[in-house]
Amino acid sequence: MFRGYSRSNAPLKAISLFIKALNYNLLPDDYTFPSLLKACVVAKAFQQGKQLHCLAIKLGLNENPYVCPTLINMYAGSNDVDGAQRVFDEILEPCVVSYNAIITGYARSSRPNEALSLFRQLQARKLKPNDVTVLSVLSSCALLGALDLGKWIHEYVKENGLDKYVKVNTALIDMYAKCGSLDGAISVFESMSLRDTQAWSAMIVAYAMHGQGQDVMSMFEEMARANVQPDEITFLGLLYACSHTGLVDEGFRYFYTMSEVYGIIPGIKHYGCMVDLLGRAGLLHEAYKFIDELPIKPTPILWRTLLSSCSSHGNLELAKQVMNQILELDDSHGGDYVILSNLCARAGKWEDVDTLRKLMIHKGAVKIPGCSSIEVDNVVHEFFSGDGVHYVSTALHRALDELVKELKSVGYVPDTSLVVHPDMEDEEKEITLRYHSEKLAISFGLLNTPPGTTIRVVKNLRVCGDCHSAAKLISSLIDREIILRDVQRFHHFKDGKCSCGDYW
Repeated sequence: MFRGYSRSNAPLKAISLFIKALNYNLLPDDYTFPSLLKACVVAKAFQQGKQLHCLAIKLGLNENPYVCPTLINMYAGSNDVDGAQRVFDEILEPCVVSYNAIITGYARSSRPNEALSLFRQLQARKLKPNDVTVLSVLSSCALLGALDLGKWIHEYVKENGLDKYVKVNTALIDMYAKCGSLDGAISVFESMSLRDTQAWSAMIVAYAMHGQGQDVMSMFEEMARANVQPDEITFLGLLYACSHTGLVDEGFRYFYTMSEVYGIIPGIKHYGCMVDLLGRAGLLHEAYKFIDELPIKPTPILWRTLLSSCSSHGNLELAKQVMNQILELDDSHGGDYVILSNLCARAGKWEDVDTLRKLMIHKGAVKIPGCSSIEVDNVVHEFFSGDGVHYVSTALHRALDELVKELKSVGYVPDTSLVVHPDMEDEEKEITLRYHSEKLAISFGLLNTPPGTTIRVVKNLRVCGDCHSAAKLISSLIDREIILRDVQRFHHFKDGKCSCGDYW
């Protein structure tokens, strides 16, 4: 009955029934706790989950191989992955199931480094990964852009017959796409004997991330011919592709097709794509009207999308209106203040800049630092913007300094207008630009990989205009392909050009 309720629409009835059982002096065993803990996760009843943990300790079942994984899942489900780790650390001889639980917890909490560290620990213990392990590790590789490890996992999948699982193949498509290898994603997709909606959607999203708008639309038509029903993810890929390639009319056609033909109700992410579509095309007032007339209450993310477009197109007045809308909903996001502050600075409104910075400090809002990572020899190296500005030079920084000199000789001019600080001289602004995280990661790749090797970099924010211009020149000067994944899309730099066509 506990198991039945945990799988039903009323999972908390399992807890009510358990209390009755205790009143009858019936003690739980190692089969009882997994179902009850699962019920707590489904119902988000984490306080009850912690009480069950206490009871398991009292009964000496907290280290039981059936109970431990569900305890780990319960803590991870409550976003307390550190609590999950404490449970895991108490296991003397963890099995694959326990490793799967903690690895999945870290992967879902966007802590891929810890997930991969535990995976290596699992291997060191000579335990055999299964399909559940593979799914979480591939997800972590995708987050980090760790292509080499992802390829190793792919070989393991093929050698152990795990490629018969559609979910594993779909995860491989996602991993290759997010690690910058579109060809790898295509190869996996084409090798699949069975493709469900999720697999088709993953491939459509892969093409969209890499700016292949026409391929996205062709893939959607092929999906229809295969009689596979699209879902909300499919249309996210379609709308995303249209927004990043300036296909406004096509974007609206897919948006209305989603609900009118397939009966899929648009979600907040679909609305976000439409705002982005209009904003990128310079239709800023149309985007404002679109948000204002939505059938749901707009979220801060929708307004932030428009604020970013206002910044790209230099529309300060509309940006101020949008900022007012954001502050009514959420005044704690540092990036909002920075975007508007930079826009005011470019317009010479220094009093407004000062007011915004004081307001930002008063609200305790913090700007997320730019961070870029690159995988070399199965190790992911991270760099933060500003590394090297204030401390002793290293071989990496000297190499970057030389690289910038070479770039200047072929026409590179640092865009110091992107560094908005009234008290900074142009030379200081140039140094700040030089040590952006993207440039540091690219330079590290040039120093530590063989000539001709593709350099793959992942950034946590949008790539800046100066780094974008520099990367184009580097790809031509050094004769290397550079693939840079930022928070919005992929940029493939080759022979002095970018796949985005400078529309990003």
